[in-house]
Amino acid sequence: MVQGPTLRLRYPTPRDAAALFDLVRDPEVTRFFSWGPYADRAEPLAWIESLASARRAGRRLELVIVGDADRPVGVTGFSELSARDRRAVVGTWLGRAHWGTGANAESKALVLALGFRRLGLDRVTALVNPENARSRAALERLGFVPEGVLRAWHRHPDGVRDCAVLGLLRAEFDASPLARVPARVSGRAPRRWAVGAPDAGGA
Repeated sequence: MVQGPTLRLRYPTPRDAAALFDLVRDPEVTRFFSWGPYADRAEPLAWIESLASARRAGRRLELVIVGDADRPVGVTGFSELSARDRRAVVGTWLGRAHWGTGANAESKALVLALGFRRLGLDRVTALVNPENARSRAALERLGFVPEGVLRAWHRHPDGVRDCAVLGLLRAEFDASPLARVPARVSGRAPRRWAVGAPDAGGA
């Protein structure tokens, strides 16, 4: 769906379940998540099987990040779409072996190219646990602008957490180094997600 210099974004398929399980059974990967780590191989498969209906309904547009041999190294995508306002929330996670390798920057460049250039978004929001200094710093290096903290915003199994809010506007993306990363977007945009694009109509 989106091809970059070394990585590609595509829809997950059932054959990805084993690789995703291997990545997400690591508790460090899901340390700040409201779910995980995976304890059963059925969990990633159930997630994959939920995606087509979520995509059609406009709830989630999630893609695996794949590297060599088409093997997943993580997941990225959009949620919390407001079609009227042409905005969505972006989220990305990577297996621990891929931290600090440049995969985060490239995958963000690819998913943002999809969002701003193909879907027609005007704004992308990132939400991060205020204690997750590593992720927050990475977002700021990529050009996301800190906008404050939402108190008691995100419910986790052990309680409610605050979320730091960072935002990126279309013009800011266009002026950033992310926009210069080669990103070839192919295929038709999902109908519910193509909020400002002329080629809507895909699944």
